[in-house]
Order: sequence, then structure tokens, then C-alpha cells
Amino acid sequence: MGPQQDRKSSMANGTVSSRKETKVVQYRECQRNHAAAIGGYAVDGCREFMASGAEGTAAALMCAACACHRSFHRREQVEADYDCSSTTSS
Repeated sequence: MGPQQDRKSSMANGTVSSRKETKVVQYRECQRNHAAAIGGYAVDGCREFMASGAEGTAAALMCAACACHRSFHRREQVEADYDCSSTTSS
């Protein structure tokens, strides 16, 4: 079986245009319940995860704004489109 053509490719005016779609993960507001121990509900108001250390370290998983682990922040996947076609004009 030979290689398959990308289904996202389109052919227009004799040129092939392909688009790559990748998903970028962003971590949004903190959802940690700080009053769970006393039976209440209170969040700290942190709006977006900011890593407190360099990528690949343990500190990169802690939020610099609220000091919570990244898993307490709402995970959001955003599709990013990249156009890989080149157009030339004469």
C-alpha cells in the first residue's frame, strides 16, 4: 500500500496547499476548592496558569500566581492552523 494523500490538502490553480492542524494545550482558571476542609466552597481567583519554573523541572508544574499544581487548572485544547503553502507572484 502506497502513501496516502493528506485529506486536508486542496488543489487550486495547479498548486497544492496543505494546512497542518495541531492542538495546543492551555491551562486556564484555577478550580481548587480552598474551603473543602470546612465544607464550604471558595476559589482563589487565579485566572490562568503561569509556570513558576523552567520547562522540564518540578517547579514548572506549580502555578506562580496561586501556588497550586497545574492539575487544578482547567485544561483547554485550542486548535492552531498553520498554512504550509507558499505562493509566489511574478
